[in-house]
Amino acid sequence: MLDVCLLGTGGMMPLPYRYLTSLMMRYNGHGILIDCGEGTQMALKEKGWSPKPIDIICFTHYHADHISGLPGMLLTMGNAERTEPLLLIGPKGLKRVVSALRVIAPELPFAVECVEIAQENQTFSFDGFRIETFKVNHNVLCYGYSLVIDRAGKFNRARAEEQQISMKYWGRLQKGETIEDGGTIYTPDMVLGQPRKGLKVTYCTDTRPTENIVTSAENADLCILEGMYGEPDKLAKAKEYKHMTMYEAAQIAARAKTLQLWLTHYSPSLMHPEEFIGEVRRIFPGAIAARDGRSVELKFEDEE
Repeated sequence: MLDVCLLGTGGMMPLPYRYLTSLMMRYNGHGILIDCGEGTQMALKEKGWSPKPIDIICFTHYHADHISGLPGMLLTMGNAERTEPLLLIGPKGLKRVVSALRVIAPELPFAVECVEIAQENQTFSFDGFRIETFKVNHNVLCYGYSLVIDRAGKFNRARAEEQQISMKYWGRLQKGETIEDGGTIYTPDMVLGQPRKGLKVTYCTDTRPTENIVTSAENADLCILEGMYGEPDKLAKAKEYKHMTMYEAAQIAARAKTLQLWLTHYSPSLMHPEEFIGEVRRIFPGAIAARDGRSVELKFEDEE
């Protein structure tokens, strides 16, 4: 099961009723935060989730509404007696930006590692999941992210016994390990069935529509895209400042064949995005004008 919470849905500036865009996901003991604008700590507190388990923070880019909450978040983690290392992932320049922000958070009881994305599309693998990054088209270097959880096939005891594979290797093979024993090599596919459907969440803000987004979001269980503007006369402004309208986000979701679309990163002038959702759903019926704190528990098919 993957817990997903869109902590804030605002772009440019926090509002009394809308925090800046930030997403948190929890899976198998890991906490993954994408973007950390001003107010992210308050949004977490309102959700009732602790920042202490966060072990990965990803940044789409370094405009203030996506990273200005980091120093406070680091200090809060430190005050919670966190000692485990924290990994930060972001575009080129991450080390410089974090170093500058840490002038007001210089001493922490845990290590902070900065990894800069070096390619247009890059994958980072972790225990049981991976994070796929993809370059988008904003007025500064900017990336989107997909969290992907693959699922191996079920363990087939009969196949293992037929091939006389020692029981002491079953667990290791089930975890994907290849084993050599006396010149004989045992591979996971010898004891596992066909791979099962996993889970995928794609998150992308601050960009014009690109083919890279469509490809990266293909068949996602949940796609979270910016819908900066809903007013029909704002397309020219979206093009000028390299953002997307709600309708362009819906077109991407339709082409990518995602199951759900949550819109986020609204302009401060877009007071009631739900007013435009009817037209958006003509393009993609599964679209939702998300509000702060919108959450879902995504389950694997055999858990439903």
